Amino acid sequence: MDAESASSHNSNNNNNNRRGSLLPGTSSEKIVAESYKVYKRRWLLLGVVCLLNCSNAMLWLTFAPVADKTAERFNTSMDMVNWLSLVYLVISVPVGLIAIWILDTVGLKCAVILCAWLNMMGSVIRIFSILDFLDLGSLNFVYLLVGQCLCGTAQPLIIFSPTKLAALWFPEHQRATANMIASMSNPLGILIANLLSPALVQGGKDIPLMLGVYAGPAVFACALATLGVRDKVPPTPPSASASHSNSPSFFRGLKMLLRNTAYIILALSFATGIAIFTCFSALLEQILCVNGYSNFFAGLSGALFIVSGLIGAFCLGLYVDRTKKFTEATKVFLCLAALASIGFAVVSQLRNQTYALATISSLFGFFGFAIYPVAMELAVECSYPVGEGSSSGLIFVISQLLGVVLMLLLQSLAVEKKDAPFSTCTSAIGKALDWSTSTLMMAGICSLAACFFVAAFHTNYKRIFAEVSHDFSVNKSEEDVAVTAEK
Repeated sequence: MDAESASSHNSNNNNNNRRGSLLPGTSSEKIVAESYKVYKRRWLLLGVVCLLNCSNAMLWLTFAPVADKTAERFNTSMDMVNWLSLVYLVISVPVGLIAIWILDTVGLKCAVILCAWLNMMGSVIRIFSILDFLDLGSLNFVYLLVGQCLCGTAQPLIIFSPTKLAALWFPEHQRATANMIASMSNPLGILIANLLSPALVQGGKDIPLMLGVYAGPAVFACALATLGVRDKVPPTPPSASASHSNSPSFFRGLKMLLRNTAYIILALSFATGIAIFTCFSALLEQILCVNGYSNFFAGLSGALFIVSGLIGAFCLGLYVDRTKKFTEATKVFLCLAALASIGFAVVSQLRNQTYALATISSLFGFFGFAIYPVAMELAVECSYPVGEGSSSGLIFVISQLLGVVLMLLLQSLAVEKKDAPFSTCTSAIGKALDWSTSTLMMAGICSLAACFFVAAFHTNYKRIFAEVSHDFSVNKSEEDVAVTAEK
């Protein structure tokens, strides 16, 4: 099969010979060119993954920005509405292990298409809750919960895909950037949900419109994935690590990860950060309303949090693609994110601090979100040759488990605030709650995770070393290889 585009170091050498590893100490070393090619359709596959990731995130937090109106429409409690978001975390723990196996054993194509259909079916079933001929009365809420469960089942399949996609389809000088683009489509979906849900829903009567609008991207993404994703892997690998993949079996890979000290430290620290982000996104409105901040401002703060994060991820992704300083970048940004979380915990309990809160939310997002794609790449580097699905997937499974525990902990620490004359919390939310202890707990956990990671994490970049040692990085020219041979 002809390549649609080729790596730059092969542009003038269109033969099919393969370059073997240079044997040190031999006098007659020969450099045999090995072709590594990239294909334009990798961008289509990236687009499909981005759209699915974005749609799934939109479905996840559909109800969080309008939790009070959802509770009113379905005549249920705020705790039950919170479960529409929390169910994602619960389901992704057992399903995550299956998703890891699918990605590393069956393949990326199967994972993407299966995710697309589950995501679409979940979005459609949610619409059943407002159809008259399927009316279950007070049990209509069950349709929402079942739909969310299906969407939650789809989440691990698409969340784990960026590192696998980047490794299989992109050259090594584009891997971190491709991972960043695919990973950041998830917070982009959260941003859209934070802005779109309040805009669509002025009252409980507008819930049907919102459900229909959110189903559109899911249906389109399903059609695009089913028709557009054709290949399990590219005909010709884009890099040395993709060409010479020797990933262990699923269970052996998990054993290797659990015995890898550097990976365990990264997984615990980073999973804690993801859990805190999950709780922050789901509880932001309820934390701010008790001190007089409007739903609009809560949505704006959430939007600034995510937009700044997208900018931070883009800048940091480009930086580490060029410098390969994964560890240094992750440590610095994680510490700065911890400082921002402390600032939020303090300022969110004060009144009339809109500018300060907006600034802190922006900084929290800028430093916190930027870590995500870099840490996922770092997980692959410190655990190579374990499959990319396993190394990134296990972190996410741990983060979801921690997210459930942390969400329940933060809710239990929130107590009724008897004197709250400025509260803007609606009657559907119930009594105004004091979240000061919860937010301080969140900041403390984030700070501990950052300190632990900075002090304890050290690793070699195993995948990069493997590529360099074989002298066939896609960024190398034939002149670079010749210099290596002379040495």
